Amino acid sequence: MMADKPNCYGIIPARYASTRFPGKPLADICGKPMFWHVYHRAKQCPDISDVYLATDDERIVEAAKSLDVPVTITRIDHASGTDRVFEAATKLNISINDVVINIQGDEPVLNPMILSELVRPFANPSICVTTPVRPIDPESAESPDRVKVVFTPKNEALYFSRARIPFARKTGTEKFYGHIGMYAFRMSALAKFVSLPPGRIETIEKLEQLRLLENKIPVHVVITDHESLSVDRPEDLEAVVRYLARSQNQNLNHT
Repeated sequence: MMADKPNCYGIIPARYASTRFPGKPLADICGKPMFWHVYHRAKQCPDISDVYLATDDERIVEAAKSLDVPVTITRIDHASGTDRVFEAATKLNISINDVVINIQGDEPVLNPMILSELVRPFANPSICVTTPVRPIDPESAESPDRVKVVFTPKNEALYFSRARIPFARKTGTEKFYGHIGMYAFRMSALAKFVSLPPGRIETIEKLEQLRLLENKIPVHVVITDHESLSVDRPEDLEAVVRYLARSQNQNLNHT
């Protein structure tokens, strides 16, 4: 059964105290902080009603206000970005049937089309959670930093892992999908998720999305062709600047 698509909101969790990259949301990229780039790209998605920044740090709050980015102040003690997103969504009085997208704050070259792809399945009222994946090569699948996912023919996630899944007894028969760490939740599913304790397998793999599967909350996988380029460490900024320069040159060539 299909229904009208619910209202959809993007929330960008922005924590200052990153272990590998302190102050990451404020990292300068072409004269603007990283969070501005994420916000600016997310706002280009026609399927999202509004986008907000959620942070616990006054420095980020001040920078956001100076750039006219809507910002919500959250607690400092959240265990994950998802918990921060839920607090912000609650403060914003987002309806229980509406959709909240947890937009990673370290994706400054985010393609807005991924967000459209994520929210499209929610026209089906049975969909609770969506997340994007894309095909990856066998070499990339070897890395534990690249999370892999296997799913049913109906695109329901079966398992996420840092291991190389699926394992093929006969080489060449496997096809790998890499997970892009972004989620869209119906608000009711997000409330349920944050109320649950970390799961046993989640704790082993260090992958919070496994909490959903361990508690039989279905995750709908959206296959995308759009590539993700995240910033985990300061040295990753160079690749982002090159990407933006290349995109700007392409736009100039088409004008």
